[in-house]
Amino acid sequence: QVQLVESGGDSVQAGGSLKLSCRVSGLSTCGWGWWRQAPGKGRELVSRIGLDGATTYADSVKGRFTTSQDNAKNLFYLQMNNLKIEDTAVYYCTVDRRDGDNCYYRTHWGQGTQVTVFS
Repeated sequence: QVQLVESGGDSVQAGGSLKLSCRVSGLSTCGWGWWRQAPGKGRELVSRIGLDGATTYADSVKGRFTTSQDNAKNLFYLQMNNLKIEDTAVYYCTVDRRDGDNCYYRTHWGQGTQVTVFS
């Protein structure tokens, strides 16, 4: 059974930090991402790690957020520093599924974890 289980969401004052985790089980992966959805808005890509380890970030979080992974533990993370009120959203982890030599983009999503930043 494929599972992506997020944790780490919380309420935090602006300027504070949170670290989200996503534990993956039940499939082989070739890419890892974090998305978010703020109230009344569509989902947006926050960060991504490719199979080669290259990372990308949304302009709005560059310099503040860092994504990383621990393959041995099937975990990947989103460290969020200097949080702003506009970072308030439900955060989702996603993975790309590996099938042999093929990599299928964003095939599985976590259930989401709420991050609320207050002033």
